[in-house]
Parts: sequence; structure tokens; C-alpha cells
Amino acid sequence: MDINAVGTSYARWAPIYDRTFGAITNRGRYKAVNFINANGREVLEVGVGTGLSLRNYNADLSVTGIDFSHDMLAKAKSKVADEGLDHVKELRQMDARTLDFPDDSFDTVAMMHVISVVPEPERVMAEVARVCKPGGKVVITNHFAREKGFLALVEKLTAPFANLLGWHSDFKISTVLGQDQLTVVEQSTLPPMGMMTFLVLQKKAA
Repeated sequence: MDINAVGTSYARWAPIYDRTFGAITNRGRYKAVNFINANGREVLEVGVGTGLSLRNYNADLSVTGIDFSHDMLAKAKSKVADEGLDHVKELRQMDARTLDFPDDSFDTVAMMHVISVVPEPERVMAEVARVCKPGGKVVITNHFAREKGFLALVEKLTAPFANLLGWHSDFKISTVLGQDQLTVVEQSTLPPMGMMTFLVLQKKAA
């Protein structure tokens, strides 16, 4: 997606996101956060959006969230203030293609339903691998394109409308598996109808 289209699309989605796409993706978000609560300490959430996941992280974690959309971040910051979420260290506006963090900064990086909406996803994955500590985990929930069947046809038909919809319906899982530093340690399907995937990657130890 074009970076300007991302900003425009999510400015449009921000007022209704929690009740629409946010509700559909809740199961994946809960699974990801539960995994992180059991395995993480210093957490970066890329594409934190309106902050739907923030209240569910354990209080002993240190969570940093970034998002490109100022409108979505405003919603997230309101949640943090209103609910007293002290475990949220900071929320920053940032382009995921150029993360403003040193190498090996986080033991867990989360990306929940975001990798198929960013421009240059391979570049984003390279940045995610860079800021993840050796031995750390990258936790992804996302929709990935099917190879066959009726839904695969629907995905192909809606693909040209990515900038309008705010996501790529025909996004291939191979796009996130191209980093030599990251290996798959867990993969499973998620509701609804197995349309979403839960994926855990581990960065090679130093």
C-alpha cells in the first residue's frame, strides 16, 4: 500500500475500528497477547492502532507501541490515560520501515493484523528482525492469501481495492518468511473460518 493511502484509510477507519475490524480480529489479538504475557518482558507492538490490545498485557511488562496513523494513536493514548495502563512505556508515531530504535532492543515484537497494510512489508520485516533481540520472538496475527477455493477467488477480486479497504486481501505468507534471521516456531489458524493465522518467529541466537 502507498504510505499516504495508509494515513487516509486509517483516518477513515479510526472512529469505528474498535466496533468493526477490531471486533473481528479479537480472537487473534487475545492469543497473541496471552503468548506474549507468558514469554515477553520488553515488548514492541508495531501497528498498535487504537490500542485494543494494551489493556490485556500483564502489568509487569514494558510495552512500547508505534503506529503511522495519528488518528489511531490518539485513540490509543486516550485508552492508556483513561485506564491507567502504566505498563505502556510510550506510544509513538513512526513509519515501520524505519524504526527509530537501536538494534536488539526488544525481546518480543508483536504485529497484529498490520503486516498486510504497510508499504514495503519485506523492509518492515527486516526492521522488525533488527530490533528484536537474539533469541527473541516475533508474534504475528494476520490474514494470508489462500491458494485455492472460493475465498481465494474473492481475495483476488478484492485485491485491486487495497488502498480503499486498508489491507491486502491477497497477501502471501511468504512475504514475512524471507528473513534469514527469523525461523518459524509456531503456526496455526484462527477464527473466523480459519481466515487468520497465528505465527511465531524466533530470531537466531547470537
